Amino acid sequence: MTPSIRSILISGLTYLSLADAQGAVDLVGTWSTKSNKTLTGPGFYNPVADQLIEPSRTGISYSFTLDGHYEEAYYRAIANPSNPACPAGIMQWQHGTYVKAANGSLLLTPISVDGRQLLSEPCNSANAIYTRYNQTEMLKEYQVLTDPYHNIPRLNLYEFDGSPMPPMYLAYSPPQMLPTTTLNPTTNATSSGASSTATSSSSSKLKRWLGEDFEIEGVQDIIQRKEIALVDADKWWWFGVGLTGLGSVLYFCF
Repeated sequence: MTPSIRSILISGLTYLSLADAQGAVDLVGTWSTKSNKTLTGPGFYNPVADQLIEPSRTGISYSFTLDGHYEEAYYRAIANPSNPACPAGIMQWQHGTYVKAANGSLLLTPISVDGRQLLSEPCNSANAIYTRYNQTEMLKEYQVLTDPYHNIPRLNLYEFDGSPMPPMYLAYSPPQMLPTTTLNPTTNATSSGASSTATSSSSSKLKRWLGEDFEIEGVQDIIQRKEIALVDADKWWWFGVGLTGLGSVLYFCF
């Protein structure tokens, strides 16, 4: 093989490798299910206040970039077979990097410290439970086509077992996403001053990106309200036990 042919082949293989590493061109954009109300970006998760923002309708949204980053937003209702009038709701958000494999599957690896989940069960508690969320995903395959009914680009994703997800339609191109770097880094700094400075710097950058007026109540208030509600309920339970005991004594005495 002559040097010129060898160099051409090597250049071609290098280009293909880079294309795979950068992601899939046809995936680039923000995709959303039919409601088009659940969308990735600052309208779903505010990293400065560390709070998920409830959309007006349930739905799923994925965003992909050409350089291999992704973001996802889920807002779903959970049926309650024992009591259909008491469904639960769940919101999930995470972002990270994705790789397209040779067989066409997608591997989505989130930034573990950034993912968030909000679970609401109004019939069991007046307050939602807010936690970290970290779930690596393997999508068996995907399809991008023009929807014959809506005449817009449609994305079909298939879960690891081949089960189809609800179809999504292109909402934004380029994608609407939060910064692809770690938004809420944890720190192992031994100095409390260093930890405070790092956190303050990170929050300041995010505020500038989102806008100074983007302020929403934080997760600590939600957790505190939940704890207060549980304590109050406990007190009322003991109060009821006391009244029952007092009633029994009065019954036997009189």
